[in-house]
Amino acid sequence: MRQPPSIDAWGGGGFRVSGLWRPGSLLIIDDQPRDWSVTRLADLTLEAFSEVFAAGPAVEFVLLGTGLTQALPGREIREGLRARGVGLEFMSSEAAARSYNVLASEGRRLAAALIAV
Repeated sequence: MRQPPSIDAWGGGGFRVSGLWRPGSLLIIDDQPRDWSVTRLADLTLEAFSEVFAAGPAVEFVLLGTGLTQALPGREIREGLRARGVGLEFMSSEAAARSYNVLASEGRRLAAALIAV
């Protein structure tokens, strides 16, 4: 039975995940939170999604938190994910954290890639 972690709080440069503070950006794949090296949307590359691609069918789409405000990821990112059969939803990191909790509780197979604010 799945037990996805919950994102309890955000801000101050990190996230509280299932009660534990995690400084920096956050990547959750297959219900496993991990550090993510991306600190700004402008620095985002397809290589930053290598763990998402490696997860294969465990991820049907990426929920991308773009920072303080919603921003459009670059064309390379959008097209690169699409070419690999991975959907993309993007919004502010705060909105993405809230959405992740709902979607994960519904059993959706997603990756959360959240830039810390």
